[in-house]
Amino acid sequence: MKKSGKLRIIGGQWKRRHIRFPALPGLRPTPDRARETLFNWLMHRIAGRTCLDLFAGSGALGFEAASRGAARVVMIESNRKSVQSLVQNRALLQAQDQVDILHDHALEYLPSTDQKFDLVFLDPPFRKALIGPACQSLVRHPVLRDHALVYIESLISNNPLPIPATWNIIQESRCGMTQLTLAET
Repeated sequence: MKKSGKLRIIGGQWKRRHIRFPALPGLRPTPDRARETLFNWLMHRIAGRTCLDLFAGSGALGFEAASRGAARVVMIESNRKSVQSLVQNRALLQAQDQVDILHDHALEYLPSTDQKFDLVFLDPPFRKALIGPACQSLVRHPVLRDHALVYIESLISNNPLPIPATWNIIQESRCGMTQLTLAET
């Protein structure tokens, strides 16, 4: 985790702007190098899309998507301090019309929404074994549009990833001890 409690948005309309996040145990913002890789993959697939940042944390992925032209980003976060920080960052960026922030648990949100998403960021706390349950919940509840993309960030040791057999992995990379995976549903 960055000790400074801030990170920079690396592309789009808010390029070089900084957002702050609380220093909380387990909060691990996606590093610049990993975000650069991910958004290079998504370069032509982000504008105008509806995104779900399921374990928002610092908001690095969701704010980066909004900066790069996502039509709507829904951020789900269970930690109250993180939610407060996300709300402050949304105000700083004047993104109230583009970014929704919900204080909820990811696996409780999915069965309760009727929204559909083109892209899901799945970056749960590494040590909580939430990737499999989150993927199954995404399949079980009709929140994904046809050919939606799901980005999964996990420890390399989590291979093979517990993703549904019907999903196709279209991009993979490593960043230190982290596995970056982009799948199409």
